[in-house]
Amino acid sequence: MIDTLEQGYFGIGIQNGKTPENLGMLWRSAQNMGASFIFTVGKRYAKQACDTHKAVGAIPYFHYESFDDFYKHLPKRAMLVGVELDENAVPLETFEHPKCCVYLLGAEDHGLTKNAIERSHHLIKFDTPKSINVSVAGSIIMYDRNMKAKYGGSKWANLK
Repeated sequence: MIDTLEQGYFGIGIQNGKTPENLGMLWRSAQNMGASFIFTVGKRYAKQACDTHKAVGAIPYFHYESFDDFYKHLPKRAMLVGVELDENAVPLETFEHPKCCVYLLGAEDHGLTKNAIERSHHLIKFDTPKSINVSVAGSIIMYDRNMKAKYGGSKWANLK
């Protein structure tokens, strides 16, 4: 396990999530990968079978009615990392994860809102021709963060 004082912290969540199953699977991964908190923006969390580890009871869960509400409540010094197939996004393979950040994923059918894309401090993407399942995308990002921190594959981005 990675020393959280050295690692920093991160939260992960979905904007306007399409299905509760995706939330449950993402949150199960978040609990296993050391997320500090989980959240939704827009649609609310509904208890479902995929959250077999009961992550919502193990790590803090937040819900925000709108992106503006979410953005206003970002933790101090945390960088917002949007995940989106966008021409301005950096490939995950070369991305240096900020020490303290919040990863925001969009729904599979609509992606992130324009407002979320514009206000993200960083945008990352996968080297795939089409979008991938949101819970899979989030799991890959958290795994990438942990492996780069563990094996020195990434320098921490400067905090603002």
